[in-house]
Amino acid sequence: MDGKSLDITEERLNKLKEILPDAFTEGKIDWEKLQATLGEDIDLKNERYVLNWAGKSDAFRVLQSSTTATLVPCKEESVGFDDTENIFIEGENLEVLKVLQKSYFGKIKMIYIDPPYNTGNDKFIYPDKFSETRDEYLSRIGDRDETGYMTR
Repeated sequence: MDGKSLDITEERLNKLKEILPDAFTEGKIDWEKLQATLGEDIDLKNERYVLNWAGKSDAFRVLQSSTTATLVPCKEESVGFDDTENIFIEGENLEVLKVLQKSYFGKIKMIYIDPPYNTGNDKFIYPDKFSETRDEYLSRIGDRDETGYMTR
């Protein structure tokens, strides 16, 4: 004991950090992140040193919604299922993370997420097919006139 009274503010901040670590930046509350974490519909304008992408605000909203999904083990495809400390999970990334969140919050050492690319799925927000003929490319970039001759 150091003879000092309990610092209630510090205690509350420590509890908040434990519950909502993503609402803190450099040890201080980031109010916009806190609002986004709590499901507020905000425009994140003061972000620094972060990864941004189209649809990030939508992802926060989806993250806040509940799920009824469950994980089903596939023991016949597993190697050493009963003895391993590692789990391979296949599914939609955000949905799987939501399922894991309640039971495993603060208990998982690392998650490796393989991004969905070249899915051929039209519902995917980013284009993943980049093949085109030379003529399509030249037409798209506008380097041909209406008669088909190169302009540059």
